[in-house]
Amino acid sequence: MSPVDGPGVSNPNLPVDPALVEGRVPDRVPEQVPELHEVDCPPDLKEHIETLMGRYPDRKSASIPALWAVQRLYGWCTPEGIRQAAAVMRVTPAYLESVASFYDLLHTEPVGTHKVAVCTNISCWMRGADELLEAFRSAAGGDEDIFVTGFECLGACDIAPMVSIDERYFGPLEAAEAETAIEQLRTGKDVLPEKALEKRPLAGDAGSTGGVPRAGDADA
Repeated sequence: MSPVDGPGVSNPNLPVDPALVEGRVPDRVPEQVPELHEVDCPPDLKEHIETLMGRYPDRKSASIPALWAVQRLYGWCTPEGIRQAAAVMRVTPAYLESVASFYDLLHTEPVGTHKVAVCTNISCWMRGADELLEAFRSAAGGDEDIFVTGFECLGACDIAPMVSIDERYFGPLEAAEAETAIEQLRTGKDVLPEKALEKRPLAGDAGSTGGVPRAGDADA
């Protein structure tokens, strides 16, 4: 028998947990779902979250994409942004905050405008991810506008070691390219265009090495 259970035959000298005889009384009023008219929710954000909720049988399933929308608008999941989303979704801000605080890609504190996540999982790690992460941190220095972090698997093992920069994938990268990427971020230039995943040809594309023409192509 544990102290929580209180005294018994085997532990008569243990204190009794007051919750067993008195119950637990909250020390504050339970948080309420904010009314939509009480928050100044931007119309575009409201419409987007409502569209997201319509994709799921349970509106709470839209919590992550709704918080992602808040973060894209404000740069991070601000308390007011969370309150706005909660009013639209008809849940408590505490519920959404609990979701936001669980996931690494959702930020509950201010971070830099530019976000750099270096994958450090096994495939990238074996190809020098630790050195790549250190190179990005060194290149960013104390620049508060650039947030650099390691991340466990970004799901692009075929371009290891790789990095997500402002939600775009780049790789394979070498440590020496980190300084170039950071400087391009600072000056507003296109970041490492030759290493951007979105610009890699797809297998089977006529323009890719070894690709075959597709029906409808001019030279087919």
